[in-house]
Amino acid sequence: MAELDPQAAALLETMDAMGQPPAYALSVESARDRLRELMANQGEGEPVDRLEEFSIGGPERAIPVRLYAPAGDDHPLLIFYHGGGWAVGDLETHDPVCRRLANAADCAVLSVDYRLAPEHPFPAAVEDAYAALEWAAEYAGRINCDPSRLAVGGDSAGGNLAAAVSLMSRDRDGPEIAHQSLIYPAVASPAVHDFPSYEENAEGYMLEAASVEWYLERYLPDPVDHRNAYAAPLLARDYSELPSTSVLTAGFDPIRDEGREYADRLESAGVEVERHEYEGMIHGFVNLLDHLDAAGEALDALGADLDDAFEK
Repeated sequence: MAELDPQAAALLETMDAMGQPPAYALSVESARDRLRELMANQGEGEPVDRLEEFSIGGPERAIPVRLYAPAGDDHPLLIFYHGGGWAVGDLETHDPVCRRLANAADCAVLSVDYRLAPEHPFPAAVEDAYAALEWAAEYAGRINCDPSRLAVGGDSAGGNLAAAVSLMSRDRDGPEIAHQSLIYPAVASPAVHDFPSYEENAEGYMLEAASVEWYLERYLPDPVDHRNAYAAPLLARDYSELPSTSVLTAGFDPIRDEGREYADRLESAGVEVERHEYEGMIHGFVNLLDHLDAAGEALDALGADLDDAFEK
């Protein structure tokens, strides 16, 4: 078994000394505040040429978005869905990640502030996510982007949404997606799947297995939805005709194995897959650019995959 990266170990030791309670021991509002506070200490992130905030039409309400764009026009566009267990996270918590991806891939990034659970349980988040893709396909030209070169991506719960949106767009004959970037995606169903990594990495590595359950209970309060492939993409019966995919996993992550399994399913269906396994890393590591060298390395690798996909 791989060893925990020394930088990750030092960070976990510091957080443990601070006495940070796990998500499942907090209220939703406290969990949201804690993530905002943690990410606020990560610095401002890399500069980008153009930064705009506006709202787009959504199924139930306007959806706030933030656009990051390099200099010039007619850039490809990555629609990005932030992580946070569908219950926490926002445009601010993932600002440095979006900046790094925009520069690494030389593309524009549209970060989507979708509705959160438990106020808005499934399928609210995925409906907002898909609406953002449809908006981009129709209006990308108005933000000086190329509507024929669209990708989706996200981390954790955001990776779940990106995978679900790719399935939905294929099933509904929706916008063509050039690539999906899935960063330690949460793609399993609590009613069906069980993986060794849930037990191996249950405690002590940023995300606890009990917190995974806590998030799922808020996003999927109706047991019927536990068997919906748009809630848990590992339930899909068909993975053919999906876009090329990058799957990034972390060795010390309770949801590591579901990401690996999703990559296996895609490859078995003939989908082109690039795997990025960071064996010594923990869940959430790409957000920690100021603390972990692997965070920048991982985002640069994903950016290179995006750049290649957009050129095809």
